[in-house]
Amino acid sequence: MKVLMFGWEFPPHISGGLGTACYGLIKGLNHHNQEVIFVVPKLWGDEEPLADFVNASDVEVDYREKKFIDTWQNLTYLEINSYLVPYLGPEEFEKYTDYTLHHRSDIDETVFSNKYQFSGKYGKNLMEEVARYALVATQVARMKDHDVIHAHDWLAYPAGIAAKEISGKPLVAHIHATQYDRAGKGGDQGPVYEMEKAGLLAADHVVAVSHLTRKIVIEKYGVHPDKVSVLHNAVLDASIIESKIKKKVPEKIVTFLGRITYQKGPEYFVEAAKKVLDRDPNVRFVMAGSGDLLNRMVERVAELGMGTKFHFTGFLKGQDVDDMYAMSDVYVMPSVSEPFGIAPLEAVRHNTPVIISKQSGVGEVLRNAIKIDFWDVDAMADAIFALLHYESISRMFKELGSQELKKLKWEHVAAKLVTVYEKLHQKQP
Repeated sequence: MKVLMFGWEFPPHISGGLGTACYGLIKGLNHHNQEVIFVVPKLWGDEEPLADFVNASDVEVDYREKKFIDTWQNLTYLEINSYLVPYLGPEEFEKYTDYTLHHRSDIDETVFSNKYQFSGKYGKNLMEEVARYALVATQVARMKDHDVIHAHDWLAYPAGIAAKEISGKPLVAHIHATQYDRAGKGGDQGPVYEMEKAGLLAADHVVAVSHLTRKIVIEKYGVHPDKVSVLHNAVLDASIIESKIKKKVPEKIVTFLGRITYQKGPEYFVEAAKKVLDRDPNVRFVMAGSGDLLNRMVERVAELGMGTKFHFTGFLKGQDVDDMYAMSDVYVMPSVSEPFGIAPLEAVRHNTPVIISKQSGVGEVLRNAIKIDFWDVDAMADAIFALLHYESISRMFKELGSQELKKLKWEHVAAKLVTVYEKLHQKQP
């Protein structure tokens, strides 16, 4: 089976769990002899050669060709319009914007026949890059022979739809997180929600990372239940990591590691920290990450008088993440709504007991963890205190958690995914 897969990032250049999940899934598919063509906006040259990588920045697209007209016009739901005339300077842009781009015949072809240099980032031009990526997908789908298309999250859904339209091959939409989770129940869903919905409805099959996410996809996006299956995430290596790093402080360390945004529940972690410190001042709390709520969390910690016991590290990656897990005596993930959440599994690998919210998908596979409602800061504080002060409880969760990891292998996830691919392929005329 040849799989044309669209993603937005790939290790070692990642911003979150999406790239890690793509890496694990491709390794699992390799285990089952599946051929993967992985398209990413920008390759950096140091990616592990696990797939036939396609650097979207190297793909030349002639925007005047007829095959791109429908794709370009269908991208209007991205709220992208004439401001995206390709590769025109200010003077050229002013000259041509009074005309409909794809119905002009008096413009030199070379103006539009160009490569687009994707940043590979999540910056201010993200929506533009998502649209360009979809146009590149049209070209790649024509260039590369494939049996099925697999698109990861909203960033790649327009690309998946474009590839399906040009090749006629079935599309699998893999949903790792939803805008409904990110924005909250009362938040503004906006164009990202519309892109997610378009991708999920256009897909021949939807893969959700948890039953929690499957429920949201069905109820909030209107996708038929028969079209949605659950494939939980896994870990790349189930062995326990024996770190040699040593703490440089005598106190116990409790860690929050993730984006400091509404979805991750950082404010509840801060409030629970205060309750723990009121009972035992010999504890240090760490908030590792960045996000729009960072300044507010810093201010709240100051208000609560915890400045000497609460540390903000900023965004961590690579070895720094491993070291943080290893130094921690407890890891807490108090997410308000978490489709899955790989971080607790990584904490368990470092022999660190975890506390997770009942509103997280990872709880469906990690049964031996303390689970609390994200809003219940009293229960969170009690759980932290118990793990710090009762060694038998901490040891029990460490041992049982490590046993559960052995069942969570990417090759098992990939085997189920191959079954999905085969069923879709068999339905093809």
